Amino acid sequence: MNLIIRIFLTAVLVMLIAHFMPGVTVANFTISIFVAIVLGLLNLFIKPILVLFTLPVTVLTFGLFLLVINAAMILLCSEIVGGFRVDSFLTALLFSVILSVSQSILYSLMGGDK
Repeated sequence: MNLIIRIFLTAVLVMLIAHFMPGVTVANFTISIFVAIVLGLLNLFIKPILVLFTLPVTVLTFGLFLLVINAAMILLCSEIVGGFRVDSFLTALLFSVILSVSQSILYSLMGGDK
């Protein structure tokens, strides 16, 4: 049940961020649910592989390269999910930072994983 709530909250955040952020478009709420699911799957399966391969660069940049990987996940999700579009890399970078911070705040308010 917790997973369904997190997917729903992420979908709401995607819709809100896309509404206020130029360069990001989401067709409707159903598409934002697909975006939340695809982002979750990409972060589960693809992101660890990318983090492992880019570990030296990540260490040299003191972890800041992880922001680039997050932006790449957003751009990949944009290619996979029709109806979700991100205009540029910088837009994806800003979108991923806002989404991550918003998710952290929302999940901590929910009670998180105790």
